[in-house]
Amino acid sequence: MLQVASVGICGSDLTWFSSSGIGATTLDTPLILGHEIAAVVLTGEHAGKRVAVDPAAACGRCGFCVKGDPNLCENMRFAGHAPDDGALRELMPWPEELLHPLPDSLTFEEGVMLEPLGVAIHALDLGKPRINATVGVFGCGPIGLLLVQLALAAGASRVLATDPLSHRLDMATEFGAIPGSSQTGKALAPLLESDFRGGLDVAFEAAGENSAVEAAISALRPGGTLVLAGIPRDDRTSFCASEARRKGLTMKLVRRMKHTYPRAIELTLAGKVQLAPLVSDVFSLEEGHQAFTAGAARTGQKVCISPMI
Repeated sequence: MLQVASVGICGSDLTWFSSSGIGATTLDTPLILGHEIAAVVLTGEHAGKRVAVDPAAACGRCGFCVKGDPNLCENMRFAGHAPDDGALRELMPWPEELLHPLPDSLTFEEGVMLEPLGVAIHALDLGKPRINATVGVFGCGPIGLLLVQLALAAGASRVLATDPLSHRLDMATEFGAIPGSSQTGKALAPLLESDFRGGLDVAFEAAGENSAVEAAISALRPGGTLVLAGIPRDDRTSFCASEARRKGLTMKLVRRMKHTYPRAIELTLAGKVQLAPLVSDVFSLEEGHQAFTAGAARTGQKVCISPMI
C-alpha cells in the first residue's frame, strides 16, 4: 500500500476530465485519474521508503512482453486509465516491482516528473539522433522541454524549439534551444537555412496539434525522422502526405515508455536533466478543481496535486 505524496496532471488527464474519455476509450463508470506518481510505501519490505511509481503494469506473458516491449502489452493495467484507478487519492495499492526508490536529493514533485521524463527518453530512443545531429522539438510542454534537454545531452549540435506560448519557448531557450518564431514551416525556413544546415535530422512533435506535425515535416531534411509524441484531442493526426513522401521521411509513434525509470533517475542525479524548473504549481487534493483549471489554462508548466498538504 502507498501513501500518495504527489501526482502530476498530464494532458491526457485533462482530456479524461473534459471529455469523459480518451481516444477510443470512453467512461461509463467513475475513474480516479493520475499516473505521474510519487509516494511513500506503507507496507511490505520497503515500508517507509520514498518511491517513484511506474504506472504501467504489464502482464509479462503476452508476446510483446516476452519480446521486451512491455509498453505494447496486450493486457496492460495502467493507473488512471479506465478501468484502473489512478493516484488522485490518499492511499493506493500498486505492485511492488513497479516502485523505484526515490533518492533523498529529489523532491516528490521531481519524482512525479520521472514519468514524463521516461516518455521523453523513449521518444529519444525512437528518434536515434546521432552525435552532432540537428534536432527540432515542436511543442514545449513538459515532455517537449525534457526532449530539449535530452537531445542536447545526447550530443545534438543544435536544437530548434517551437511553441505558441512565450513562457514555454522562453524556458526552452534557457535550456539551450534556439527558439523558432512560429510553428509554420515557411516562417522557420530562414532560421533552418542559417542555423540548421538547411533542415533537421530528427524532429519530435510533442504538441498534439496538426500544425506542429506539418511544421516538423517541413523542417526535416530528406531522409529525416519524425517522432510523434503528442496526443491529439480529437484522436486524429493529419499532414501533407506528398511532402513527407517526397522527403522519404521515417515516422515513429510513441507509446508510453519501457525500462526507463532507472535511466531517468541517473540522468537527473548526474545533472543532465533539470526537473524542478518544470513544476510550476502544487495544489492540495481538496484544491483539485483549481489544479485542473490551472492545467487547462497552460499558464505554467507541470501542475501537481499533493494529498499530503
